[in-house]
Amino acid sequence: MIFVTVGTHEQQFDRLVGYMDKWAGSHDEEVVIQTGYSCYEPQNCRWSRLYPYWKIKDLAEEARLVISHGGPSSFILPLYFGRIPIVVPRKAGLGEHVNDHQAEFCRELEKRWGNIIVVGNIADLGDVIDRYYEITKNMRTDFTGNNEEFCRGFEKIAKELCKI
Repeated sequence: MIFVTVGTHEQQFDRLVGYMDKWAGSHDEEVVIQTGYSCYEPQNCRWSRLYPYWKIKDLAEEARLVISHGGPSSFILPLYFGRIPIVVPRKAGLGEHVNDHQAEFCRELEKRWGNIIVVGNIADLGDVIDRYYEITKNMRTDFTGNNEEFCRGFEKIAKELCKI
């Protein structure tokens, strides 16, 4: 199963939703899409505008492949499950965002981390999906976020403040 998420940004991302719906129509693999505020309604996929966080988490863990917009919360999640995400940044010129910060940010993280795949041209997405295992075979799948360390530090500060 391929899971596609466009996040909760209030502008449409019909370009990605439409591409993946058409892709699903010509391939024998289930595609699940969280469409957000997109206007395009998929015909070949299981989809919902929004899923609760627990469902997004379950879908990202279950999927063999996760495709995301360029929002960090969406593309970092699959890294926790050892999945290298394919990231398609939104484009301001297409009415998908207010500026092109997603493309700039994602390209920088692609260089630094080496464990996300950024697709700038949607026409290249099918090829990346087809070659996913070849592209990712030498990429790091280990990922440690800062959540646990942050929570421990926050708990320590809270206890000190409350004199517990």
